[in-house]
Parts: sequence; C-alpha cells; structure tokens
Amino acid sequence: MCGRYVMAKAIGDLVAEAEAEADANLELRQSWNVAPTTDVPIVLERIIDDAVHRQVHVAKWGLVPVWAKDSAVGVRAFNARSETVTEKPTFRSAVKARRCAVPAEGYYEWLAGDTPKAKKRPFYVHPADESLIFFAGLYEWWKDPSKGDGDPEQWLLSTTILTCPSPAADAKPPVLRQLHGLHDRLPIPLSKDAMAEWLDPKDKNAVDLVEMVRADAAEVASDWELREVDAAVGNVRNDGPELIEAHSGLF
Repeated sequence: MCGRYVMAKAIGDLVAEAEAEADANLELRQSWNVAPTTDVPIVLERIIDDAVHRQVHVAKWGLVPVWAKDSAVGVRAFNARSETVTEKPTFRSAVKARRCAVPAEGYYEWLAGDTPKAKKRPFYVHPADESLIFFAGLYEWWKDPSKGDGDPEQWLLSTTILTCPSPAADAKPPVLRQLHGLHDRLPIPLSKDAMAEWLDPKDKNAVDLVEMVRADAAEVASDWELREVDAAVGNVRNDGPELIEAHSGLF
C-alpha cells in the first residue's frame, strides 16, 4: 500500500520531469510526510482544441466518486487495489476515463516485527538516482451539493493511487526481494512508456491498461533503494527533510 510519501520538489522541477504544463499560479507545498486527505499534485492529460495537453493539477488524496453524498468517502479511498479497480463502484468509472499519475520522490513503508509485540520499523523507498516516481492513479471531480453555483469550492478534484502485489520472494535484483519482505502490497510505478499509455485520455480498454501497468511495476521498482528512517515519520505533524535521513538499523 502507500499511506505516506515525499513530494518536496519545486513545481518547475516537477513540470520538467513530467514533461507537462501548469498554470502560472499553481502552488505546491513541499512535504516530506504527505498523508491521505491532503492536497497533492497529479499529472493528467486532457484534449483541448483537438490537441492532447499534459497538465499538473492539485487534488485531494482520497478519491471521492461522483455519486458520493459527501467527501468523507475519500478517507477510505486513498489506495485502489488493481485487482478489483475495474469492478469497484468507487473506482470503475474513473479507471475508464480519468487516469492520472501521482508524482513522488519516494514513499514510506513499515516493516512488521518478528513477533506481535515487536516494534514496526519505517523504511523510505525511493529511486536510486533520486528521480521522481510516477504512481498510477485515478482522479475524479465531485460536485458538493451544499455549495451553490459559482462557489469556487463547489467542485472537488480528488485522486487515488493504485497498488498491486509485491514482487515475488525470489525476484531479482535483491531490492525486489526486499520489497517483498517489507510489505505484501506495492504502489504501482509507471515507466515513461507506460505513463504515456496510462494518461492517454482517448477511449481505451481499462482492464488491459491495468494489466499493462501491473506487469511493468517490478521492472520500474528494480531501480529503487530502501533506507531505514526514524519512527518520527509516523506522526504526520513531523514534516522536514530530516525524516528521510538514514536511521541506525539493518534491513
């Protein structure tokens, strides 16, 4: 799964790496401890005047489907299981037509102890070359029935991150075996080619697209590294670059 991640790069760096465009007034808050229900950047593509435009927007992390009576639904929908995403009412509409990428510098995962009483240990998972990860995501626009027409807060843009099973216990290279031992779920990273297919706003077979990004995930993750960090990351009120610094301990 993905419950906390890092996104502290400047908007200009994000736009350049995503090969996207952004509104000149778009502002992103640096965070080394991004948590569900907070505002996060997403990358999506739209057809404008018969041309495809790749754009950066800001969305609430936790997808709110169009049929929801209130936005609280999103609290439970910050991740979407790729095995059922085309079937679940919360996600099946978005996966057909509103796919996005969620950029991150890395994410946190907790390693369970050998015994029920053993403390969990947090690890920071990130690309070895410090490039951005683009997670496969979905987005949705939700109209707040309590807001009147013309209210700038009438429409809420929200997002979720897709997950898949972690790599096999005997996978190569070693980092994939580490990911297997760390958690049984993996947020799905997109290669550059897969991202182009995933973001394409034209009508496509959602089942095939999901299978494509699932099949590609392990290869993208093979360039990652794991670093044990301090348990302070478990408190969302802690937010700073010190959270991703190495902490004593061995995997």
